Amino acid sequence: MPDDRTVNGRAAAVPDDPTARRAPRVALVTGATGAIGSAVARALAARGTRVAVGFRRDEAAGRALAAELPGALPVRVDVADPESVRACFREVTEAAGLVSVLVGAAGALRDRPVVRMRDEDWDDVLRTNLTGMFHCVRHALPSMIAQRFGRIVCVGSVSGALGLPGQASYAAAKAGLLGLTRSVARENGRYGITANVVAPGLVESPLTAGLGAPARERFLGLSATGRYVTPEDVAGAVRFCVDSPAVTGQLINVDGGLY
Repeated sequence: MPDDRTVNGRAAAVPDDPTARRAPRVALVTGATGAIGSAVARALAARGTRVAVGFRRDEAAGRALAAELPGALPVRVDVADPESVRACFREVTEAAGLVSVLVGAAGALRDRPVVRMRDEDWDDVLRTNLTGMFHCVRHALPSMIAQRFGRIVCVGSVSGALGLPGQASYAAAKAGLLGLTRSVARENGRYGITANVVAPGLVESPLTAGLGAPARERFLGLSATGRYVTPEDVAGAVRFCVDSPAVTGQLINVDGGLY
């Protein structure tokens, strides 16, 4: 475990020493049954992390993914419900130990032009994508502070910076993640905790696979690399954040070059 030093009169944590670990770190991945979430869960498990596979509705998929990963456990969590988040952290802590890595990949999308957007659509997207991450971070921080180690990674979107048509609610929520993350990073860096946002571009998924050829060509034409981002591309950036004690408060775009 890291020890404390004083920097400018403030306690600072020495970076975690992997050789001193006696047990695997515990990571909670919300939205772990989605394309990005499942890739992240696999990437973290591959580095020796014990993963709590967070799912909301698809219990079968959550259990199947957990069975695939060494030491993983499935856990139901609705990030929009603070009581569900509280119960999730209690279950994970009792079964596996204190959470030291949190990856927020749960999300909701209700695309509509602003003039036709309903209050319930706006509220659902903000509650899931932004407030839900706040709920998770609030419950993760005490255990991370106790360990003097923590990694928080929010899965954002390039929409948060670009503001795509029809995505006012989604873009607002994803943009809000950066403010949340940077505040958390500044408040908790002295405890050895980092917080970052990984923002994917257009990700290869069942949704994009259903696009017609003209739409696919139009999207690909916006990318410098001329290809879709894969879930594994995003997972690689998340793992980089988890492995990097000096990277915090950052927005890392994984978009193939959308400028």
